[in-house]
Amino acid sequence: MNRFDFTPYRRSTVGFDRLFDLLENTARNAGGGDNYPPFNIERRNEDAYRITLAVAGFGKKDLEITAQQNLLVVQGRKRDEATSGEMLHVGIANRGFERRFELADYVRVENADLADGLLVIDLVREVPEAMKPKTIAIGAEGQFEVISDTKDEEDQGPQANAA
Repeated sequence: MNRFDFTPYRRSTVGFDRLFDLLENTARNAGGGDNYPPFNIERRNEDAYRITLAVAGFGKKDLEITAQQNLLVVQGRKRDEATSGEMLHVGIANRGFERRFELADYVRVENADLADGLLVIDLVREVPEAMKPKTIAIGAEGQFEVISDTKDEEDQGPQANAA
């Protein structure tokens, strides 16, 4: 397996340790990772995402979703079911799983739903107002005046610029 060495970048950057650790751990675990259950990650718009896991055979009581800071953990625990006869072929996975998703800062779980064997988890990114980019007036002698929020201008279109 080819490994990318982040040492030169670690020497010349400050505060990116978490990103480099995440990339190294992902590369390390990608080699022999378990691909069960299969899943999709969808970007619905600029600040909304959806994770869909195929969890056929699992009920709401069998699934547990835990959201921590920068981490979403989905666990499935299969209960032992007594069959009425002898199984000749077992092709449907009947095993527990744990799937972890690293989340960016300010991403939170908005909703989770289970229907037709698909677990759908909606995520939304909510950046605090203080962290959003702003246009600042220059030369306000010790006071900063917020002229506009760049996102508001985009939402209002050309009318905002004409005012």
